[in-house]
Amino acid sequence: MRPEEVRWGVLGCASIAREAFLPAVRRGGAGSVRAVASRSESRARAFAAEMGIPRAFGSYRELLHSGEVDALYVALPNSLHAQWTIEGLQAGLGVLCEKPLALSLEEGRAMATAARTAGRPLAEAFMYRHHPWVAMLRGLLAEGRIGPVRSLHGVFSFRLDDEDAIPASEALGGGALRDVGCYPVDAFRLVLGSPPLEATALEHRRGVDRLLAGVLRFPEDILGVFECALDTFERHEFRVIGTTGLVEVDRPWVSGGQPVRLTVHRENETPVVLEVPPADAYALEARDLAVALATGTPTAFPIEDSLWTLSTIDALLRAASSRVPSSVTAPW
Repeated sequence: MRPEEVRWGVLGCASIAREAFLPAVRRGGAGSVRAVASRSESRARAFAAEMGIPRAFGSYRELLHSGEVDALYVALPNSLHAQWTIEGLQAGLGVLCEKPLALSLEEGRAMATAARTAGRPLAEAFMYRHHPWVAMLRGLLAEGRIGPVRSLHGVFSFRLDDEDAIPASEALGGGALRDVGCYPVDAFRLVLGSPPLEATALEHRRGVDRLLAGVLRFPEDILGVFECALDTFERHEFRVIGTTGLVEVDRPWVSGGQPVRLTVHRENETPVVLEVPPADAYALEARDLAVALATGTPTAFPIEDSLWTLSTIDALLRAASSRVPSSVTAPW
């Protein structure tokens, strides 16, 4: 099998599948989408007709065992990620699961174990990781362009208009941290190359965490400070601050097909703007899973990365609930 021959099945008819993932598979040489499943067969049929998908199923399990797909894209509510990812892996499929990977580190461990046992790739659909700005920023830090890093700041917030949407539902695993706060939390670790040690957080909760502000302590007392919200003006921010300068990323989470600019500020110097050309992060993540499945090689980002993020989210939620700092535990 070549990556271009991978047959995808989609669980769920979420807007991200329609608007982002399906077009990305077609653009990225990651194979083709051959089937979609929903708990409502009529909804699956309507989605399939709209998107030009050959098969529609009114049962997730029926799709998994249909023999018509090689890989699975899980676009279900967060509360269903673990169950259907594990069943997909056990059915012999590679799985790309939407973020957050799971509702807890415990669920994430079970998913990673299922992937190892099945010998199939499992990746979290954190598309921003695949955008070249991440590698460029890590390169700037490695060169010492802003001196030793002392802190990182991130924001991802928006105003949720639909109170029936998954982010507003506690039962479905919603909340600001899991929906959008996971981006800066994940990026802090990815950029630094090391996981946090301790988490502190405060929240405004109405059913779910509508606004959460957190601080993560990393080795050498580097601090990652972030804010996420479902009830505020939309903001996408990411900055890394060093002893002699800082780097600011202008479209860190969703570039929208536009260039991403990294602005380097240094003492007594004119800011330097480095432009990263437009990149199709959704296509890159789909291609990454297809290549891993077709060739038997690892995905670009090991599942342990996602387990560290889950462990950090667990610690932040404990800290927000208790108002006491919480340790971030190792995934295994």
